[in-house]
Amino acid sequence: MGSERHVKLFRNGRNQAVRIPREFELPGEDAVMRWKGDRLTIEPAERRTLLGVLAGLQPIEAEFPPIEDAPPDPVEI
Repeated sequence: MGSERHVKLFRNGRNQAVRIPREFELPGEDAVMRWKGDRLTIEPAERRTLLGVLAGLQPIEAEFPPIEDAPPDPVEI
C-alpha cells in the first residue's frame, strides 16, 4: 500500500460516509466492508457467477403434482 490520502467523513442521512477519491476507486458496484482489528477495510466484492448462485440454493421440499406426459403430435416427413 504505497499511496495514502487524508479524507473527510460526512453524514448521509443516518449513515456515516466517506468520499472515495478517483485514484482509490473500486471496480463494479458492490464492495465488502469489514473490521480487521482496529482497521476498517473496503474491498471489491467478488463477482457472483451463475454456478455460485445455484450452489447456494436450498432444495425445495414441496411436493409437486404429477404431470401427464402426453404423446407428441404426429409429424409428416
